[in-house]
Amino acid sequence: MTKAEEHRHASRASTPAATTAADDGGGEKRVEALPARDILIAVAIVLTQLVQMMPYGAGISTGIEIGKRLGAEPTESVWIIASYSMTQGAFVLMGGRLGAIYGHKNTVTVAGVIWTVGHLISGFMKSVVSLSILRGISGIGGAMIVPNAVALLTITYPPGKMRNIAVGFFGATAPIGAFLGSVLAALIVQLVQWKWIFFFLAMLGTVVFTMFTIVVPGEAEPFDKGGSVDWIGSYLGVGGLVLFNFVWNQAPAVGWDTPYEYILLIVSVLHFVAFAIWEAKFTANPILPLDIWSAPSFSMMTLASFFAFMSVGISIWYSALWNLEVRHYTLLSTAAAFTPLGVGGTIAAIVSAKIIRYVAAEHVMALGSLASCVASVLLSTMPEQQTYWAQVFPALILTALGPDLLFTAAQIIASNTVKRHQQGVAGSLIGTLLSYGLSTGLGFAGTVEAYTNEQGRRQVHGYRGALYVGIGLGAAAMALAVLFVRIPKDQRDGWEADEQEPPSATSDA
Repeated sequence: MTKAEEHRHASRASTPAATTAADDGGGEKRVEALPARDILIAVAIVLTQLVQMMPYGAGISTGIEIGKRLGAEPTESVWIIASYSMTQGAFVLMGGRLGAIYGHKNTVTVAGVIWTVGHLISGFMKSVVSLSILRGISGIGGAMIVPNAVALLTITYPPGKMRNIAVGFFGATAPIGAFLGSVLAALIVQLVQWKWIFFFLAMLGTVVFTMFTIVVPGEAEPFDKGGSVDWIGSYLGVGGLVLFNFVWNQAPAVGWDTPYEYILLIVSVLHFVAFAIWEAKFTANPILPLDIWSAPSFSMMTLASFFAFMSVGISIWYSALWNLEVRHYTLLSTAAAFTPLGVGGTIAAIVSAKIIRYVAAEHVMALGSLASCVASVLLSTMPEQQTYWAQVFPALILTALGPDLLFTAAQIIASNTVKRHQQGVAGSLIGTLLSYGLSTGLGFAGTVEAYTNEQGRRQVHGYRGALYVGIGLGAAAMALAVLFVRIPKDQRDGWEADEQEPPSATSDA
């Protein structure tokens, strides 16, 4: 038996018996039911996504209030929200590669420890700066969780109906997690000291990641055991992303007339250029292999997704700000207003997992982008005081539809485009687009708000200007999807012949 055959045999022996396609005698394939053990494993994996999305919702509903209690202005308090998504998006680039080298399960386990400890220490912070730094460290843990959890799902389930359902539920837990985090955080802050949000998240993380470690078997051995991490490429990529995000989210607080804003923006762009050159010309183990971009329309799909996720982040944040600062909702009422995100997002994620097999990807992406764009239109045109049901409610329903249609479609397309041993890389890329887009969009919109609200005298006018940015980004995403994305429907129900055997570390490099 060859080394590759041994690897394949061991991997199949250690992973759960995923659904298999069997011939029913008439040439039609049927999908066998999953045993209870496999369902438990899928639940344990999906719960990691739910938990790591809760801090995002917690920041949205309580970030401003926590900032006030720490003596910070709203423009500074935005870092309580943005810091988690920033590192969650920037460091996810490294997550897939680390999983390929050290094992996807091992990486999720270590990331869970980082996430849990980061939240535990966050409860002891005394300033917005220190709290935001700890939120950023927790986000690094979240960044390592997402691509490796997705990889465990997509490795366990070959292309087909069950993979789509599993990934659909994984996508559904994102809005559910954000909604639960929003409600629980609001309840805690209204009743007790804000630090108990982070103590609660630390306790919850301990339970979920312990369950994950016990239940999920993982791979027999990593796909690229003994491989190397492209540390130079990782620094250039992560450094560029962090600096670019920092510049835009800091601009509303200090203004673009501050010299270091321009300097850091130039430095971030130089990092991106150096990253592209290094990955293309010098490194033997790129964190983003060049062949991942060879799929039809893949680059346009990533750009459209990024724009759409930015639009989503803007809609969510400014609907919360409007309710809190203009209509003077309580924290709990503001969190409860996000109920459509949890319910609608769950439905959208499951439906998108079904329709992706029958509807062209560009149509699914265009629909998600359109939903995000119309949500911003509704929010930007509503009067200062109005019943929740008139425009906020339908806007949040559309906001729920947008990211889940986009995330599930993009994740399934990406995972079905690349080879089996590149699942972590595909998960990393889509995870970057989601988290980093949510955070970066706040910086773009916040900059417009700061320059249109006349030093706070026209607060609502500034909010409308920020939401116009969301409209433009959503419309651009829809145009890119319709005009340039051409990815055929995926109706595979199993691995292709050349994907059954993962290549060695040498050939992968």
